[in-house]
Amino acid sequence: MRPSNDLPVVYLCREAVDFRKGINGLAALVEAELELDPFSEQLFVFCNRRRNRVRILYWERNGFCLWHKRLERDRFHWPRREPGTVVKWTGQQLNWLLDGIDVLRMQPHARLHYRSVL
Repeated sequence: MRPSNDLPVVYLCREAVDFRKGINGLAALVEAELELDPFSEQLFVFCNRRRNRVRILYWERNGFCLWHKRLERDRFHWPRREPGTVVKWTGQQLNWLLDGIDVLRMQPHARLHYRSVL
């Protein structure tokens, strides 16, 4: 369940988002603050203030989908210094981000290995 590397454009919300917002709140944020069309079948990517969680919102034919990833350690290398409220990336860049790679420096997070969640 990963985005395709072939996606031509992915929209990242540069500012941190309150993750108490669900699908409706994020869709409203896309329309009102980012001034983009949430029904455009594009991916809209958000991070929380601690930058250890990412949510991806997208419209798929007849409803919204929401994808969520939480890091157990480390933080996502979020492009906070870019101008504007939204940053355009490719699907490949998004997958690098999700893999823990700092896209600007091309340095990954350490791989973690666990045996149990308990």
